[in-house]
Amino acid sequence: MFSGSLVAIVTPFKNGKVDYESFEKIIEFQIKNGTNGIIPCGTTGESATLSHAEHQEVIRFTVETVKKRVPVIAGTGSNSTEEALTLTQSAKKMGVDAALLISPYYNKPTQKGIFEHYKYLNDNVDIPMILYNVPGRTSSNMNSATTVALSNLKNIAGIKEASGNLVQVSEILRDADKNFVVLSGDDALTFPMMAMGVQGVISVSANVVPDRMAALTEAALKGDFLKAQKLHLELLELNNTLFIETNPIPVKETLAMMGLITPEVRLPLCPMEDRHREILKSVLQKYQII
Repeated sequence: MFSGSLVAIVTPFKNGKVDYESFEKIIEFQIKNGTNGIIPCGTTGESATLSHAEHQEVIRFTVETVKKRVPVIAGTGSNSTEEALTLTQSAKKMGVDAALLISPYYNKPTQKGIFEHYKYLNDNVDIPMILYNVPGRTSSNMNSATTVALSNLKNIAGIKEASGNLVQVSEILRDADKNFVVLSGDDALTFPMMAMGVQGVISVSANVVPDRMAALTEAALKGDFLKAQKLHLELLELNNTLFIETNPIPVKETLAMMGLITPEVRLPLCPMEDRHREILKSVLQKYQII
């Protein structure tokens, strides 16, 4: 269920509200172009500035629009364990296939605290859970020993690893439960991570080039690493440029240039600087995306 190219999909806004007409359009764009799963309400979906009502409605809308054609993995994490539980229980009722749960941010818990956070969720809601380790957002790294210990719990199905530490990823692959799924959380590292045995990516770039990200992961899963390497190197400049400012500002600007959504983000995110927009536009033209 959790392999290949899974998109961390943006949440389109229009005049301050969620733009569901555009949201349906980009979901269909993803499925048509080979994406293997949809992740609403992650970091790329600006979950931090969605109200609880919006968060739940975006998940409900995603489930109803996808209609089981691909898995839906809802972002339901929080730095409050009880809030994460409430969001995860709600998502389960809506029929999602799994929950993506970011490691607690801002609080900076110890490794024991991180373990206990996830164990509490594991013990209190019966749904497959994908851990999400992204030290650049949370200010703490969930080390490989903690991840391996969590991999033995009933509902902990996998991890989105965005530490950028390939030694840590290798340790997880070596020591975790054999059914534990490891996914890249960094588009630019997807190929090297899949060469080590990672099963796919939760991707930002797939918002823009779902077909090419799907082709890269499919080739790697089939063991065709020459083809996967070629696609990796071809996509490298695009992957880097989509992070020229804080995600999801550049990817929303890109989708706007493609005519799919407005570039609107919510404060404290703000519109892209003109000089960066020109760089982005040049790269998109080079890739024949616009």
